[in-house]
Amino acid sequence: MAHPPKNPTSPRAFDAPGVEATQPARADAGAVTSEGSIKGSVKNTAGPISQTTNRAYASDWNHFSSWCLRHGADPFPPDPALVGSYIVEMAAPCDGTLAPATIARRLSGLAKTYHQRGQHLDRKDPHITTALEQIRNNHAGTSQQKQPLTPDELRAMVATLSSDLRGARDKAILLLGYAGDLRRSAIVNLDARQGDTEDGRGWIEWEDGHAMIVQRTKTGWTETEIAPGSSEHSCPIRALEHWLQFSGIARGPVFRRVLRDNSGVQGARLNDKHIARLIKTTVLKSGIRADIPEKDRLALFSSRSLRAGSNTAAEVATRAAQERALDETYDRAPRPPARLRLTRVKHSRL
Repeated sequence: MAHPPKNPTSPRAFDAPGVEATQPARADAGAVTSEGSIKGSVKNTAGPISQTTNRAYASDWNHFSSWCLRHGADPFPPDPALVGSYIVEMAAPCDGTLAPATIARRLSGLAKTYHQRGQHLDRKDPHITTALEQIRNNHAGTSQQKQPLTPDELRAMVATLSSDLRGARDKAILLLGYAGDLRRSAIVNLDARQGDTEDGRGWIEWEDGHAMIVQRTKTGWTETEIAPGSSEHSCPIRALEHWLQFSGIARGPVFRRVLRDNSGVQGARLNDKHIARLIKTTVLKSGIRADIPEKDRLALFSSRSLRAGSNTAAEVATRAAQERALDETYDRAPRPPARLRLTRVKHSRL
């Protein structure tokens, strides 16, 4: 792979889309500081986009433009060879070894940013496709399968949590995520009600003591039904109700940061990285797989462990039937978004 071209005196500012480069580039121009400029461009060219997506575009561009600055390269016009070199370095051990999915997401963000500036990044160029294929092949040989959590192991993890406000939140996260087979991003992007926030991607509806998790996914809208568990200590419904009552949350993000003194919650949405840390911390405290070294235990469990093993053949068949029914709705008159209802209550065994 060719090294990035050297061009330390390039006059093009590494600015965000929507900002005209009328001044020579400064030494600190690699970092995009105006998130608003990206938002403005997005609104003008592609319609409404969530704040989360805008922040992701800004973060991707900041990372790439800073990398270009360090290498004396100009990010304009789009150069597949330059982007290919950037991709290879992102996957190098010295740069933290990002997962292929993360690299692909950053590449998508760069392409979107270039598009907003009226320029095209050819992601099918061999410089880019060859780099991605090499990274995927290398990752396939080194990635480790995450171990699914059993109901008993999850109960042991929940038992390590404190009885304060922070513990109530974390208990609800673990039990709801496990019972609902939810990704960590889906958990933190839940709102208490429909339409509470612009960046929310789902909400909770209550029906006869059951919680209905309504989510917007890549394939459309889904409903995931969560019913009371068999034990008071591991019931996802009780845990969720307790957290909402304890925190006083009636609208907006369901899961938020707790104040240091446990006296209340902040308004901002919780970062999904907290869930990854929560799982690893509670796995260690609960003594799960204490027969192997701590480093191996940490590598063996992740947020994927919450979701693994909860699907059944019956649910797969149900999903297929519901998807066929959903397809039929597209031929009818416009109506509120159709949803697939997935009942996951009886399979979590909590």
